[in-house]
Amino acid sequence: MAEGTRPILELVGVNKSYGDTQVLTDISFPIRSNEFITLLGPSGCGKTTTLRILAGFERPDSGDVLFEGASLLDVPPFKRRLNTVFQRYALFPHLDVFENVAFGLRLRKTPEAEVKARVAAALKTVDLDGYGKRWVDQLSGGQMQRVAIARAIVNGPEILLLDEPLGALDLKMRKEMQIELKDMQKRLGITFVYVTHDQEEALTMSDTVVVMREGVIQQVGSPTDVYNEPRNAFVADFIGESNILPARMEKDFEIAFAGHRFACVDRRRAEADVDVVVRPEDIVLAPPVEGGLNGVVTSVVFKGVHYEMIVECDGTEWMVHSTDQAAEGDRAALVFGPEDIHVMDRSPFSPDAHGILPADLAGRAARASADEGDPDR
Repeated sequence: MAEGTRPILELVGVNKSYGDTQVLTDISFPIRSNEFITLLGPSGCGKTTTLRILAGFERPDSGDVLFEGASLLDVPPFKRRLNTVFQRYALFPHLDVFENVAFGLRLRKTPEAEVKARVAAALKTVDLDGYGKRWVDQLSGGQMQRVAIARAIVNGPEILLLDEPLGALDLKMRKEMQIELKDMQKRLGITFVYVTHDQEEALTMSDTVVVMREGVIQQVGSPTDVYNEPRNAFVADFIGESNILPARMEKDFEIAFAGHRFACVDRRRAEADVDVVVRPEDIVLAPPVEGGLNGVVTSVVFKGVHYEMIVECDGTEWMVHSTDQAAEGDRAALVFGPEDIHVMDRSPFSPDAHGILPADLAGRAARASADEGDPDR
């Protein structure tokens, strides 16, 4: 959470179903003033439904949404001090840029001089000075996204809800807009609640990340926390590439997995059976050593900034990221330190003895599915 700031919005025990399908289960978390908070998860995890409940487009079956401590459930969307930016922008093609941005102000019968001043300020904020008389079909995807944001901020909301706003942009433009959005949020000094299935986007932009799966929150924390200290195997696998294995921890600062004992920085847990995650970038390939974690390199792929290598050790495939290339067939030892071993409680998402996750939980499969589009309600 952003430190030194007050909660401005809060979900408390929110549940939502459509027919017999439970979409959200006991969703609770605070959103703090001036915070950039991201709801992250694969398709169908409930993140967009959560956003729609915040906006007032959906009503929860139970639970509450509090704004500065007061319930919003009976407050219609247009009276909430929140605005929403959608993935498809919802711009009016028969209006020019100025009138698209001014639309909400005109509905409120704002005086013309104030409309001109506020629209000009909003367009300047999104770097669209001089674009007021252009038609929507004359704009690029990135420019249309900026118009949608300008239309949302011109009304002076305290919270901006953004539902996959960069989803229609190409990769280069997405990365540029990630930086611009974060910078814009700091300059505006308002709270952003952002929905995405893109892990890199969430880690790059957020103060706080809410990781969701099948309508249940798996972890809430800073990007550093969810990456370096994942709560369970699902979070570890969904947030970046991971080597996840079952382990046993019978005393402090020592853990056994993959047929070896390793020093670690954790104390013993209540349950001796745990999971561990070792990130691919934390592993160094070294010459084989007697008694070491030795294996054979079975795959080498160049990823641009590093090589991604698969090393098979006693039936378990380990992923290694390194700027130093090995060759297929090379024998090597996997080397990592105590601080590179992250211990997690066992969960329904835990891997088998060879580090294989349940088929429907594999993060790489979830990410591939999400990249094809996010039909989450």
